[in-house]
Amino acid sequence: MSDALDTARRALAKARGEALVTVARERSATLRFASSRPTQATSIDDLTVEIAVVRGGHVGRATTNRVGDDALADCGRAAALAAEAAADSAGEGHYRGFPEPAPVRAHDGFDAKTAALDPATGADGLRCAFGAESTGAVRLSGIWTAGDVETAIASSTGIELSDRVTDAFMKVIATAPNGRTGYAAQSAVAASGLDPAALAERAADTAAVDGEPVSLPPGDYTVVMEPHAVLDVLWVLGETAFDGLAHAEGRGALSGKLGTRVVSPSINLSDSPRFHATLPRAFDAEGVPKAPLPLIQDGVAHRVVHDTRSAAIAGPPTATTGHALVAGGQAAGPRPTNLVLIGGGAADESELCAPVERGIYVTRLWYTNVLRPTESRFTAVTRDGTFLIEDGRIARPLEDMRLTDSALAILSHVQALGARSVLTSDGELYGRRFATGSVCPPLRTDGVHFSGSARHG
Repeated sequence: MSDALDTARRALAKARGEALVTVARERSATLRFASSRPTQATSIDDLTVEIAVVRGGHVGRATTNRVGDDALADCGRAAALAAEAAADSAGEGHYRGFPEPAPVRAHDGFDAKTAALDPATGADGLRCAFGAESTGAVRLSGIWTAGDVETAIASSTGIELSDRVTDAFMKVIATAPNGRTGYAAQSAVAASGLDPAALAERAADTAAVDGEPVSLPPGDYTVVMEPHAVLDVLWVLGETAFDGLAHAEGRGALSGKLGTRVVSPSINLSDSPRFHATLPRAFDAEGVPKAPLPLIQDGVAHRVVHDTRSAAIAGPPTATTGHALVAGGQAAGPRPTNLVLIGGGAADESELCAPVERGIYVTRLWYTNVLRPTESRFTAVTRDGTFLIEDGRIARPLEDMRLTDSALAILSHVQALGARSVLTSDGELYGRRFATGSVCPPLRTDGVHFSGSARHG
C-alpha cells in the first residue's frame, strides 16, 4: 500500500457522510535557460490532500498540505461546510453522488529513471542542446522539466486506487541575430524520450531561414501546420466541441450534430489514454477507469466526454466517460486529456507543401482564444516560424499572422495528413502538476482565414 493511499484512507475516516479524498504527491525538477546559458533550477516535493463532500446535490471541497489527524479533520469539516452552504443558497443540486468502484487497467506511464529526478540528466540535456553544431550564432532559451506524480483516491462508495506517472518535456526557442525565432519541443513519459540536440538543431534551422520577412494581406490561404499548431486546433475542440456539459446545455459546437459529418472524412480523432505515444492515466479525478473513446470517426461526430456531474445534467442513459478533472466536476465541464488524431499518407511536411502554389507554413500558434464556442471559432497568432510557401516549397519568412477561423472548419478542409503522429504539449504546468498532451500529425488544409498581420490584429 502506498503512503498516498494510506493518507487518503485516513482523511476519508475524518470526513462525515459521502466523501471522496484525493491525495497527490508531486516531485518535479525544472531547468530554465536563456541566451544559451542556464538561468534557474527549481525542484518541488509536495503533497496535497483534497476532500470533496456531497450535500444536497452539491459538492464542497477543501485542501490541505498537512497530514496530521487534526488537519485532516479540519479539512473535512471545511469541505462539508462548503457543500452545505451551496445547498442552502442554491437548493437541490444535480450531483447524485460519487461513482462506484470499477476495475482499472494498468499502463506504461511510469519510468523509474525519470522518477529519480537526477539533476545531471537535465544538465546533460542542456549541454547537448548548447553543443548542437547547427546552432551557430543563434541563442537558445526554454525549459527542461521532468516530474513524478502519484495520485491516490479513497471514497465512501468504496473506491481505493493509486496511480503513479512520470513525464518529461523540453522546449527550445532559438533567436537568430536578426531577431527571428524558431521553435521545437518534445514531450514523453521518460526523460530518455527527449532529444535535446535535435530540438536545438530544429529550432535553430527554423530561425535561420534566409530572406527578409514579407507580409500578406488578410484572406483565406492554404496552410501547412506542424503538429504543435495542430495541437491548438485540437485544444479548441476540447474546449468547445467535446465538453459534455456544454453539449448537454445546448451550447457546444457539436450540439445537435452527433451522428453527422462535421469535418473531413480523413479525420479520425479519439481520446485514447493508453495509446502508445501519449501520457497515460489509469483513472480520472473521481476514480472512474480511463478507456478509449472515439469522438470523430471518418469525419462523423460520435461522442462527447462526460464526468458524473455533466452526465447527470444530460440525463439517462448518459454516463460518465471518465473525464472528471476534479471530484464532483469542474464548473466549466469535462475535457479530453489524451486526444489522438490518426495520421495519413504524406511522408512529412515537405510532401504536404509540394502541391501548394502559394500558402502559409505555420510552426506553432500562441495567444489562442475561443471567440464563439458554438462555432468552435477562435483566434490565434502564428509564432516562431511562419513562412510563405511558393511552388511547393518554403520560399521566405512571413510576418506573423493572426488566424481567425473555426476549428471544425479547419478540419473540414483538410487535404492531407502526415503519416507520423507525435505527442505534443505546450508544457505549461501551473498549480498541481497534471501533464497532458495530444498525439497529432502535421496537416495541409485549405481556406484558413487570416484577419491580418499580428502587428495590426
